[in-house]
Amino acid sequence: LLSLREHLGGVMHILVHEIKIFLNLFSAVIRAKVVGKKEVDSGNDIYGNPIKRIQYEIKQIKMFKGPDRHIDVVFTAPSSAVCGVTNLDTNGKKEYLISGKAEANGKMHVILCDLIMPWESMSATQKKSLSQRYQMGCDCKITRCATFPCEISAPEECLWTDWVTEKIIHGRQSDHYACIKRGDGSCAWYRGVAPPKKEFLDVEDP
Repeated sequence: LLSLREHLGGVMHILVHEIKIFLNLFSAVIRAKVVGKKEVDSGNDIYGNPIKRIQYEIKQIKMFKGPDRHIDVVFTAPSSAVCGVTNLDTNGKKEYLISGKAEANGKMHVILCDLIMPWESMSATQKKSLSQRYQMGCDCKITRCATFPCEISAPEECLWTDWVTEKIIHGRQSDHYACIKRGDGSCAWYRGVAPPKKEFLDVEDP
């Protein structure tokens, strides 16, 4: 289970760059503080036993994707053994990026495999890109390079090389670059927190 969670943690970090997955996999992506936590019943199973869930009360700061209303409550399974997210700070001081499944009436549901990370642990590029640049890469694809030599197979791909160059998943490319679609339809890495220059979008080498 530990090795699986470590693997999923690596995959989830890649999701911050994998634009298509970011835009399509999660139905809700928010920045929020957690201000309360309690265990609640959410019906019964087929044997009549109560189904328990953890209910987090949150204060939404910003919605990057989701329904046309604030999300006030986040549900998850009661333990990590059944993919519950049980370790969020509830003092209202720590901010999180929370991605998961939107439910009705201002609620969402999250599991361990969803992208949930402290806001302070994200780089400036990642934060800015959530609302400004990743949307500019909806037609781009991140291609992972596991060993050299490696190359892209189409112009709308960006080659992700953190693992082969630094032997880590969480590297310079992951922290400081975004894959952006340029004026000719090709995609390339862009660095920085400011919006890309028009000349870059009109095919300037990054």
